[in-house]
Amino acid sequence: MKKVSYFVSLVLAVAFLSSCGGLNKMLKEAGNVNYQVVPEVLETHSGDVDVTITGSFPESYFNKKATLEAVPVLVYEGGETKFESVTVQGEDVEANNEVIKFTGDKFTYSATVPFTEEMRVSELILKTSASMSGKSVTLPDVKLADGVIATSALTKKVGQPILIGNKFKRIIPESKGADIHYVINRADVRGSELKAEDIDALKAYIKDSKKKVNYEFTGTEISAYASPDGPLDLNEKLSGKRAETAGKFFNRELKKAKIEEAGKEGFVKTTTTAEDWDGFKELMQKSDVQDKELILRVLSMHSDPVVREKEIKNMSEAFEVLKEDILPKLRRSKLMVNVNVIGFSDEEILNYIESNPDTLGLEEVLYAATLTKDAEKQLKYYEIASNKAPKCFRAVNGIGYTLMKMGKVEESKAAFEKAQGLKDGDYVKNNLGFVALVQGDLEKAQGYFTSMEKLTDESNFGLGTINLINGNYKDAVNYFGTKPSFNAALAKLLDGNNTGAKNTLEAIDHVCPWKDYLLAVVGARMDNEKDVFDHLKAAVAAKDELKALAKTDMEFGKYFENADFKSIVE
Repeated sequence: MKKVSYFVSLVLAVAFLSSCGGLNKMLKEAGNVNYQVVPEVLETHSGDVDVTITGSFPESYFNKKATLEAVPVLVYEGGETKFESVTVQGEDVEANNEVIKFTGDKFTYSATVPFTEEMRVSELILKTSASMSGKSVTLPDVKLADGVIATSALTKKVGQPILIGNKFKRIIPESKGADIHYVINRADVRGSELKAEDIDALKAYIKDSKKKVNYEFTGTEISAYASPDGPLDLNEKLSGKRAETAGKFFNRELKKAKIEEAGKEGFVKTTTTAEDWDGFKELMQKSDVQDKELILRVLSMHSDPVVREKEIKNMSEAFEVLKEDILPKLRRSKLMVNVNVIGFSDEEILNYIESNPDTLGLEEVLYAATLTKDAEKQLKYYEIASNKAPKCFRAVNGIGYTLMKMGKVEESKAAFEKAQGLKDGDYVKNNLGFVALVQGDLEKAQGYFTSMEKLTDESNFGLGTINLINGNYKDAVNYFGTKPSFNAALAKLLDGNNTGAKNTLEAIDHVCPWKDYLLAVVGARMDNEKDVFDHLKAAVAAKDELKALAKTDMEFGKYFENADFKSIVE
């Protein structure tokens, strides 16, 4: 609070009012009226400037028949802004204004005006006039406060759109397999098996992969099995022999295709399974064998393979079906060849998208947009992707994302709305929310953010910014959380947490003139003159326009006449 008393002698007015008695006394003793103002230096919050004034009238000052009208006025270079006027009256006046007692009294007044930039350097002046019996007098103007601290107006309404990523993978693993089946209790590879369709397809795959320059062989696998009927020791020998015969065939085909990697240690991996109960269970689940559920129950109840086989063979009718339809499929060797399909390098992708974009697939085009920081090129690449796949919401969203980063908000809105038409979801609600926020429609922005199924760091930043603009600083701090940003630091500062604001600003890991500017403000609030000047120097060095702002920023009011401050902002 600030107590202000002014004693003014207006000789001409006194002479004029020599016959007015009570008014003359009120004029002569106007300096005895005390005014207390909150805040001492006016501030803007949520776009308004609020003031509360308490006027205290001494005993026998306020004439019982007098009326007093007061108007607080913000006066600044080039103009003034009036607050709402207030009228109080003496005890004998027949009107509906607040009554001031002759024995001494006070009144409290609160009002608000919208903030404008011109108010940054201003004075709050109280203009009053008293009237009685048809006559009136203008009382001396009283300066009540300075204004206006506009730190809340530094809030950045910036967009944080979400980019839906690409599915590009430079190396894509690929595999091709085939099965060799055997006669019961045999391990020799029959000629009919080598003419099977899947074996022919595997041979062709090996041959074609060898020809492709972007195919890299990474290994082969041979998995040999015996069916889970018969003695375990016999099945162990069978599975081993089957792996051996299958391996001879497989190695011959790899050598024929001139796969150099085949000679490397570990290129061919071999495993054997003496009793393929897992394969048996899988085939049973897919079958329509009459006692299917009972057989599956036996498998779940017994882990001992001997007991399992005995229980299943006891179902004589079912077992006959198993011998014909299930068990023969388990007497096999699985052959698998593994390759890596190597995609274009970053340099090749950037070259092709400029010279021959048809060479690239959709995912490669979307990936290309992430390889450059040139916004114009990014926009071009997303447009290529959209033309290549008109129904790809990721490409259209990428167009909107880039346009917003370029400051073309209205155009980004059209793109995001198009993306929403292709596939609605949290990502597009977030992005349209930031369009509304940047355009100043806070209610619409909040509607988009709160309609998201799951809030993200981006949408929390949006909601934090909305609460910051609306003056709900504690809520803003909660939404921003621990992720450092200029707005998060500003919310802490306006909530009275100077140290928290400083820590958040110092955690921002990129160069930003606004970061240094706000650190200078924090320094002023913490009476740290070194921080004020050091950070203000850094801020204006990076952004010369901040000199003009600092000159009119009442956060630095006590430094306005300081030589060091002047040397920085001049």
